[in-house]
Amino acid sequence: MQHPTTSWVNGSLVDSADAAVSVLDHGLTTGDGVFETLKAVDGRVFALTRHLDRLTRSARGLGLPDPDHDVVREACAQVLAANPMPLGRLRLTYTGGASPLGSERGNDTPTLVVSLGAAAHRPDTTAVATVPWRRNEHSAVAGLKTTSYAENVVALAAAHRARASEALLANTAGRLCEGTGSNVFVVLGGRLLTPTLASGCLAGITRRLVVEWCDAEEADLPFDVLQEADEIFLTSTLRDVQAVTRVDDRELPGPGPVTAKAMAVFTERSGDDLDP
Repeated sequence: MQHPTTSWVNGSLVDSADAAVSVLDHGLTTGDGVFETLKAVDGRVFALTRHLDRLTRSARGLGLPDPDHDVVREACAQVLAANPMPLGRLRLTYTGGASPLGSERGNDTPTLVVSLGAAAHRPDTTAVATVPWRRNEHSAVAGLKTTSYAENVVALAAAHRARASEALLANTAGRLCEGTGSNVFVVLGGRLLTPTLASGCLAGITRRLVVEWCDAEEADLPFDVLQEADEIFLTSTLRDVQAVTRVDDRELPGPGPVTAKAMAVFTERSGDDLDP
C-alpha cells in the first residue's frame, strides 16, 4: 500500500492525494511539459545540479521559460523533508501551464510540481526486449525529456509481456538508440560503447557519469549489436548500472567483468560525491 505523501505544487506543500493542477494545463492536454526523475537516499538527492541543467535544456527545447533553479531546489528540499523514506523517486514536472484547448500555448505561468514516491532497490541483473517501433532522431523533441511519454508506455508494456523490465529501440536509421527510460551500453572486444547523442537518445545523467568514470566511448552502433555484444548493461537514475542477462531469447552471462567494474566504480564514485 502506498503511504500518503506530500507534494509541492506551484509554491505550496499539499497532500499528494489532493494536489491539483488545472484541467486546461498544457502538460495534460498536449504533453507540453518536461520532467526529471532523481534518486533520493535518506532525504539526500543525487546529481541535482546536472538534473536541473537538463531540465532547463529540455524547457528551452520546448520554448518554455527557464525554470528558476533556486525555487526548484527549495521545492525539492521541502518535499524531501516532508516525506522521510530510505529510497525515493523524486519527480520534477514543469509544464506550459493553463492554455487553450489546442497546440497553441497560453500566457499563463508554467506549472511546477515536485513529488516523491518510494522506490525499491533494483536487482543487479535484468532482461530486455527489442520492440519494432523506432525513435525519431530527427524529431523536434529528440533528446528532450518531455512529458509526451505515451510511446514509452506502449513499448514498456510490450517488454513486460515478454517478461522483460525494459524495451530497447532503434532509431529511424536502424541504429541502436536507447530504452524507454534508460540508456544502453555494450561491450565489444573489451571496449565499452554507448550510442552517441546523435542517435536521438536522451543525454542520461547516469550515462554521462559512466562515460566519464569508466572510459566508455560513444559510437554509432547497429541495432543488431545486441545479438553480438559480449556484455550489455543499462543505466538510469534508479537503475544506476544494471547488467542485462537476456535480450529477447539470447542469454548472456552476467554481470560480466566490464559491467561488474562499472557497477563498482559507479557505486563508489556516486557515494563519494552527491552532486558530481
